[in-house]
Amino acid sequence: MRVSALRFAAAGAALAATLGVFSTPAFAQSAPPAGPAVTVAKPVVREVQETLIYTGRFDATQSVTIKSRVPGYLQSVTFKDGAFVKKGELLFTIDPRPYQAAVDQAKAAVTVSETTLQFTTSDLERAQQLQKTGNITDQLYDQRRQAFLQAQARAIGDKAALAAATLNLEFTEVRAPFDGRMSRTLVSEGTLVGAADTALSSIVAADPIDFYFELDEATFLGLERALGSAGAKGTIVGTPVEIGTSDEPEPKRKATIDFVDNRVDQASGTVRLRAKVANADLFLTPGLFGRIRVPFGGPKQGILVPDDAIASDQTRRIVYAVGEDGAVTPKPVVLGPKIDGYRLIRSGLAGTETIAINGLVRIRPGVKVTPQVATLPPVAAPAK
Repeated sequence: MRVSALRFAAAGAALAATLGVFSTPAFAQSAPPAGPAVTVAKPVVREVQETLIYTGRFDATQSVTIKSRVPGYLQSVTFKDGAFVKKGELLFTIDPRPYQAAVDQAKAAVTVSETTLQFTTSDLERAQQLQKTGNITDQLYDQRRQAFLQAQARAIGDKAALAAATLNLEFTEVRAPFDGRMSRTLVSEGTLVGAADTALSSIVAADPIDFYFELDEATFLGLERALGSAGAKGTIVGTPVEIGTSDEPEPKRKATIDFVDNRVDQASGTVRLRAKVANADLFLTPGLFGRIRVPFGGPKQGILVPDDAIASDQTRRIVYAVGEDGAVTPKPVVLGPKIDGYRLIRSGLAGTETIAINGLVRIRPGVKVTPQVATLPPVAAPAK
């Protein structure tokens, strides 16, 4: 009996020990596990100026193909290819000798016609005096008057011929029509060039320079309405903008929109606009691509969030709002342009929410998260 009791006691102790081993982990598993760590912050709420950025192309305000107005042999080229020239600067010289001879001939003809005119004028005056006394016939008087009128007409014609010859002589010197940059010389010295049919070179104006870009119809109408609400009388012309080259991170050159086309292109559904920008450093070249930033309305209070805080839910863009208990609520939002490194939220947020800004891949429906609070600076740090 004593041995049986001892065996029963040992078996009970072993069973109690076994139950104790399994009861402790079971109790530990009853505690809820911690949710995934997610960085959260308040959106940046401050005054912003909404802008639109479009790509366009620089073009010269003036562009001329240089041609000779008179035919002749090209005597000299007085500029270097690609040089900047001033208005009136000599570019090409056509052999002036034939035209100088024409001027001299015209001057001689003018001298003859003026002498003849002086003689016929005196002859007519004498005839007028004789007519008063009746000592000249009417036929002779008419003949002298006719000779005077012919001499007068011939003098006018010869002076016009002299003016034309002088003008042609001036045209043998081809000068720059405006300040600008020359292209290369297309003909060599000694070439026989025609009048207005042989291109000698070309010149483009350098400062200021135009920038052409296009807006789609919806944006164009929205921009006009936005400018109207901002007190700009609903017109885009005169709007200050900023322009930069394609390799510049931000457009910074000040410019002004000075032209809006008078119709929408039916093929593309766009409207062409032009801005004029100063180019005193002559850095901008016609034909370059660039970007323009156009203000959309006036300054307003905006809600800004990082792009990392925005997720996609099928066709919607959403932002996750995180409660104090770690519960996550998706908020559908309408996005605007980027401003100072952040994305503008047009609608969907009030600006007082706490949103997830990092670790969105760890967020699952119905799963609470462990928020790690951060603070967003007013302007996002540039991407490295």
